[in-house]
Amino acid sequence: MDNENENRKEEQAYLTRVLSEIKIKLGFLQERVGGLKDRVIDLRKNFWEDVTVNIDEPDDVIETQASLKQQAELLSERERNHGQVSKQIKTLHRLKDSPYFGRIDFLDQNEKKPEKIYIGIGALMDQEEDDFFVYDWRAPISSLYYDYPPGPAKYETVEGTIEGEVKLKRQFIIRQGELKGMFDTGVTIGDHLLQRVLGDNATATMKSIVATIQREQNQIIRNEKSKLLIVQGVAGSGKTSAALQRVAYLLYRYRETITAENVLLFSPNPLFNSYVATVLPELGEENMRQGTLYDYLHHRLGSQLKIESPFDQMEYFLTAKKDDHYQSRIEGVTYKAGLSYRKLMDQFIQHLSKQGLQFKNITFRGEVLISKTDIAAYFYRLDARQSVPTRMEHVAEWVRNSLNEREQEEREKAWVTEEVGYLDKEEFLNVHQELQKGYRFNEDTFDDFSREEELLKKRLVERKFKPLKRKVMQLRFVDIKATFIQLLDNWNEQNMVEGSMPENWLFLKENTKAHLLNNELPWEDATAYLYFFDQLIGSHVNKTMSHVFIDEAQDYSAFQFAYLKLIFPRARFTLLGDYNQAIYAHALSEDTLLSGGLEDQHELITLTRSYRSTKPIVEFTKDLIAGGQDIEAFNRDGDKPVLYQFESIEKKQERMVEVVQGYQEKGYQTIAIIGKSMKECQQIYQDLKDKLPVQLLTVETYTFQKGLLILPAYLAKGIEFDAVILYDASKHNYGEELERNLFYTACTRAMHELSLFAIGEPSLFIQVVDPDKYEKKQ
Repeated sequence: MDNENENRKEEQAYLTRVLSEIKIKLGFLQERVGGLKDRVIDLRKNFWEDVTVNIDEPDDVIETQASLKQQAELLSERERNHGQVSKQIKTLHRLKDSPYFGRIDFLDQNEKKPEKIYIGIGALMDQEEDDFFVYDWRAPISSLYYDYPPGPAKYETVEGTIEGEVKLKRQFIIRQGELKGMFDTGVTIGDHLLQRVLGDNATATMKSIVATIQREQNQIIRNEKSKLLIVQGVAGSGKTSAALQRVAYLLYRYRETITAENVLLFSPNPLFNSYVATVLPELGEENMRQGTLYDYLHHRLGSQLKIESPFDQMEYFLTAKKDDHYQSRIEGVTYKAGLSYRKLMDQFIQHLSKQGLQFKNITFRGEVLISKTDIAAYFYRLDARQSVPTRMEHVAEWVRNSLNEREQEEREKAWVTEEVGYLDKEEFLNVHQELQKGYRFNEDTFDDFSREEELLKKRLVERKFKPLKRKVMQLRFVDIKATFIQLLDNWNEQNMVEGSMPENWLFLKENTKAHLLNNELPWEDATAYLYFFDQLIGSHVNKTMSHVFIDEAQDYSAFQFAYLKLIFPRARFTLLGDYNQAIYAHALSEDTLLSGGLEDQHELITLTRSYRSTKPIVEFTKDLIAGGQDIEAFNRDGDKPVLYQFESIEKKQERMVEVVQGYQEKGYQTIAIIGKSMKECQQIYQDLKDKLPVQLLTVETYTFQKGLLILPAYLAKGIEFDAVILYDASKHNYGEELERNLFYTACTRAMHELSLFAIGEPSLFIQVVDPDKYEKKQ
């Protein structure tokens, strides 16, 4: 006990010293940032007064350019310094609340005395000793804290491997600059700290909990070698948190070569973007670029076609009547998700290099200037050894030259003379001044008028032809839609080199054709159509992206992933997900991105321990899925899930109101009522809005907030709540095998409590769960 008190006094003294140093540094930097800000403002205000401007002689022009460049560089340097100091101040403010969370004493094998290493979310230097008060959690030496218990240990640096021994591993709970708790720990991050963090009510956004990173998560965060890193993590295993902290680590580790602009996260929905938005700023980094695959496809194709969202597709499968078309579409979705479909397209594109490409007439004022037949003829006269996109560029150049000739001819037509007469006075004045400036007037007044008229005609026709030329530059003369329909109509089993087409191909092609002719695109066709588009006119390759993260990767098809690799050729990919939460129809395919079966070179890390939910909830959800016995529950106690069964909807809703009020009395800040589909959620909202303060979340919801929320299971992916209520867990609502993963996903959103409501017989998924793992109530 005396030794424990002595340790606490020693740690309190160190904390006091560190806080004092932070206060001193803050005072110094705040004074400095004020001076820098004043200098920046002064430079901006007096920018032109400090620049020598003279453009009378060539030498004066050069001197002026040099003066401008010098002044701009000075301003840029001051602004950069101001930004760096401001960033240091933000880091110190974060450290002031909790300067560090861990300590290790490490004895280097070449040293005689162990070094005390304190670890926090940012670094703090001791300028006098030229050493660190606190190491950044991303520094190489900090990996010892996450990876090793006391005993032999090593870590990697730029100069090589450092070996030695961890003599002590200690954790701290520091809040508002006060030492609330400390304890020595062993192999993993101590249960005390995890219990403290995970036992708190959920905030409205994801927490930054670098203090609780586990060893297997640290392998994800610090992985630098893998071109493709696949993380298969069970629900609540911390894979998303590890991914965001991996981003922070990479931005720190490679801060000289990459910025947040070089990192992209594909997230499951806009709501998720809001949920994770605060993590990187809390770790001292700018947010990476975020978006959904639908956002990207809509950006590329949305001006031409109305693209079905994945959520609309999901709604169809959850709410449509189970007729023949339903099953046929499921088979079609599965086929179009695979690489066989891509091979079919590649074979057809090879065929198109010889014949069959469809083009559009180029028209102006109702007249065909260049016919689609002439464009096709020119295309197929070009060298067939060149790629289709390269030949398209040659065609575009030929079309532009042809249009330039037609533009000159058009100036002499009657409509031009007529429209020139309707131009405003300002247009005439501009032309007059332009001719005068060019010394093009002479004593012949009539000639002056002719020159003005010719220039006005030239300008008018140029303006009219400009949109046409813009479309030519965008290769809009290629009829992608008609060519794609030709693929559907003419490409069949006989044309394929390998693979086979689904038996219901006739239905699938007619269904897709009908949508395309209505300028619509089903979700299962969207990636394939854009791939086809790019293969004809050239890929929109992005070579600036260094790292691409795909969260909920189990919801991506093999075709979609192949396309993303094509457009981000220099990026390293990190795929995160859980095949038990694969909820889209194409997930029925045997190969998934998470299995690694589609890639020869990859690293697979599997996370089997769940930290989100209490042990009773994890034990319940384990029985819902195949292979659930491999999931390990973190030892955090709580109440068993409760199944409520009723005969009428009125009694069910009365009891639900009572359960929600009970959760609110316990202080739960985020309570979710989860429906199967958006259609069901809209009905739930109508039924409960006068009884409870509910908020309905939709695919258009971009901000995640605290409160009592109603949302469909597919929008809840990746998010956690203090308590979850499954609105209708009846057999009639969750009875299809395709819905098992959706049901599991909904249940695993709960951190502390889970309630399932059913009218009549409960879902078969519940019936297979060990009855001792949940309670039954009415």
